Amino acid sequence: MLPISCFNLNMGETSYNSNSTHELQLLAMVDNFSRQYSHLYPERKPLMLCPVNECGVKKFVSTTLRPAPTNHPELHMWEGCAAFVADFINLEPLDPPHILPPRLRSPSFVLKTQKASCFEYPTVLCCLLLGSDYDAYCVSGYAVRQMCLLDQSLKDCPLVYTKLQSLQIEEEAPQSKYTVKPPRQQESQFVEQQEKTTEEEEEQKEAEEEMGEEELLHYNQQAEERGTQEPEDLLRIHCWVLVLAGYRGVKQNFFIDPLTGMSYRTNSPSFLGIESVWNNYNCYINMQDCGQGCSDMVYDLEDINLWEPVVHGAISKVQLMSSTEKDDDSPYYNYMEEEEIEAEVEEEENEPLPFIMPKSWISIITILKSDLETRFPRGHKVVNYRKSKLQRYAQFLRTDGLVTRLIKYSDTKCTDVTTVIEQYMNRRDHLEQRTIDKVDGFTTDVFKHGRRFHLKLHRYQALAVHGIHEMEFSESARVDDMLKRVVSPGEMTETFQNRSDFLCYRHTVFSRNVQFSENKNAEPNIYLQKVVERFNRNRSKLANEDVAERVFNTSEGCVEVTFHLQRNRIIPSKMVYVKSAGQRKVVEPQRPRSPSKQEIASLIADEEQLFIRIKESMKEVKKMVLSRAEEEKDIHLFFSPWVTTGAARARKQREEMEHHAAEELRWLQRKEEDTLAPVLFRLNNPKALGAKEAKRLRQECISSYKQRLSEKETQILERLEKEKKELQQKQDWYQKNQLTVSAQEEEEYHKFCSDKTLKIHVVQTRLNMHREEAPQRLQDFDKRVREDNRLSRLLLK
Repeated sequence: MLPISCFNLNMGETSYNSNSTHELQLLAMVDNFSRQYSHLYPERKPLMLCPVNECGVKKFVSTTLRPAPTNHPELHMWEGCAAFVADFINLEPLDPPHILPPRLRSPSFVLKTQKASCFEYPTVLCCLLLGSDYDAYCVSGYAVRQMCLLDQSLKDCPLVYTKLQSLQIEEEAPQSKYTVKPPRQQESQFVEQQEKTTEEEEEQKEAEEEMGEEELLHYNQQAEERGTQEPEDLLRIHCWVLVLAGYRGVKQNFFIDPLTGMSYRTNSPSFLGIESVWNNYNCYINMQDCGQGCSDMVYDLEDINLWEPVVHGAISKVQLMSSTEKDDDSPYYNYMEEEEIEAEVEEEENEPLPFIMPKSWISIITILKSDLETRFPRGHKVVNYRKSKLQRYAQFLRTDGLVTRLIKYSDTKCTDVTTVIEQYMNRRDHLEQRTIDKVDGFTTDVFKHGRRFHLKLHRYQALAVHGIHEMEFSESARVDDMLKRVVSPGEMTETFQNRSDFLCYRHTVFSRNVQFSENKNAEPNIYLQKVVERFNRNRSKLANEDVAERVFNTSEGCVEVTFHLQRNRIIPSKMVYVKSAGQRKVVEPQRPRSPSKQEIASLIADEEQLFIRIKESMKEVKKMVLSRAEEEKDIHLFFSPWVTTGAARARKQREEMEHHAAEELRWLQRKEEDTLAPVLFRLNNPKALGAKEAKRLRQECISSYKQRLSEKETQILERLEKEKKELQQKQDWYQKNQLTVSAQEEEEYHKFCSDKTLKIHVVQTRLNMHREEAPQRLQDFDKRVREDNRLSRLLLK
């Protein structure tokens, strides 16, 4: 009896439920090889050769692979294929971990259920890599415990490492294109590659040895709590992917762990040994010593002393490629004697024909666009790392647009949260990233370009007007060229760049906290104590006339102006304007020359404008904070029609709009057919009608219908009179100018008269028909009113 899953998923595929003659022949050959192998190497463990599929039928491992080309650009490189397989499938650990699994389900089954063992993961990945023209193989061997169980609790989150690396790159100073280039050094690329390889290997070993004693102790305690203490000599079985050099620009062999999607060097200590490798052409048994792991292994699969093929005589990928490159018309045959050619042909005829591997029994592997968008089982996945936890979600799965959440902890037990980093997509408020610092209580929001007020970063403790807010803006985007604004209850600091007035800094100190009104458009009440402005150097002015800093000390009633430092001077020029309390009189400053009245008036005007600008700044802060609070309460997403979710949403909205439009059309049609609707509307739609109201309603309906008939007759009469008047005016014009009109004007006149006569005839006919049909229409309308269900019984009383 076949498993239920077989009938549910592969009912129409006969290759899943049975074996062909060619496959039976192959299974017999593999069974013979397995018996000989067990007899010659009794100390070695069994091989993964012919497990059963999801339908309980034995299949050779090479026939379980089928190249799966795809038209998705993100799956054309091995990195995209490995990341997709690692994200899309959940792991089912081997039980027990040191024995080969009895079954190997098809990749199509795995993609539908999104559950796989460590042997089914690489099967799916290998199919995708073969379809992208990589020389990929599934590897059956042994690996460390953390890799087999997908336990990454002792590794740092790669997302954190990537962020730190990107920050280091951004901090590097950009080189000017006008700098002198250093002389080109002749260096060997091979030596450079070898040195890089050695450095990476040493870094990897140091990273593995840097594991703290506290973390190891905590990990062992967790293992004891789970009851997973194992003997030291226990080898856990694992399966991964080997990619050989020579195809798709791959210059060096490497491993891929399909559980994580990460690549490793072939000498990585995480891999402890190899039993066999296979692709869609053949399976090869490792004959090399794995006492030192995989560090000294050679991956020349054509060398039978190193790798024993399970099916002898089967054509390999290397032989197939070399045979296609061979050209019978090459010049080599032109220099050969006829006897030599005949002898070579006879040798080829005497050689046995190569064994051709049966066609793969699995169905065509199809990766849908919705699979790439959903990405994870049920749309989300959680991975625990060292002192961190990574939560990932599919786009549009959450209503707030969250796609990634990284939680950092201060301890290895992951109990004390320090930082939460969230990444968003497709939000209408343009929010991209949010960092929540649990230690100081601050939240930092990062926005992409195009947001209202050109806000790029917002750091705050709470979305309240009375609080600390640090805001950064996009460069050269605002009219006032502001880059940064920091607001606290008693202070405000603003930074500018590339302004025409050379202002670069403004610091405001308030004597009292700013008071905001509940009205959004009302101006705040501010009480200034001190305002400091700083300016960049204006090269068009002399240094002792170019203002460097202005200090408006409102509490003391004075203004201090400091100029830029002159060359060969150590003290800059300074002026102090003192204002009397009542008269705003300006006392002459201590300066070599006295200020002019124009300078004093300009300074007073600037002080008044400064007060207005600070008010506008605080008003803008209030608008931005309230806007952010409203956006967080009601979050909206952008749904692109080019993604599956957006297309489905657009289709649903279109169907709803069509349904509403059809309902509205039917309602209008019913209203048009309802003869009592206009009168009932004028009477405020009474719920109950009596006999007297019914008679009154009938009379009003008839009167209203008579009025409509009369209005229609009036319209037809007006149209008739208009046409006759226009014809009469044209005839009068012709009578006056009959002797002077040209032939063309006379022709136009006759045509105009003909058209107007026809229109007059048509309108007159419509008027006659209306007058003849009006009485009958009135009788028919009266009959419909009297037969209406709402009035028929009441009119009989």
